[in-house]
Amino acid sequence: MSASPKRCFQPRSPARESHGGEARIRAARFPARKSLEEFDFKFQTSIKRQVAEHLGQPDFLAAQENVILLGPPGTGKTHLATAIGIRACLAGQRTIFASATEWVARLLEAKREDRLEDEITKLGRVPLLIIDEVGYIPFDPEAANLMFSLISARYERASLIITSNKAFSSGARSSATRSLPRR
Repeated sequence: MSASPKRCFQPRSPARESHGGEARIRAARFPARKSLEEFDFKFQTSIKRQVAEHLGQPDFLAAQENVILLGPPGTGKTHLATAIGIRACLAGQRTIFASATEWVARLLEAKREDRLEDEITKLGRVPLLIIDEVGYIPFDPEAANLMFSLISARYERASLIITSNKAFSSGARSSATRSLPRR
């Protein structure tokens, strides 16, 4: 028995969509279940609630925007990144969460197996990648090049959230701007 074309394009039931969102959340491998509603904006006053809410909407990913959350440990960077990622999953978008060290290990393995280009292409199809804890452990030159390859391949193609406890120096900021020209 085949389904009619009309039936194939009908919206999914809320129960089915909820189940899909939960499956995407599990596949994303978040470190914990967090929400924007749980975030304490009174404690962390440097983050505007309206900005966080905007990033939790599907148009953030449609615009292929990137977010960098900087601050010392314990300020809620991972909480916000996770909450935004969970919202993306619930909105039907695939997301992958990993620490910077885990991303480097994944890319190194792909390189060793001579499939780095395929891995970066595959990751480019995921609407949101979250790279947590950039700067906690220094990268050697090979690891830094692999991270640069991943990030530059996604530039203006898919969204990325990066958390770090390291502030950008003005030199690093201008260098990054020159390295990734606007297309």
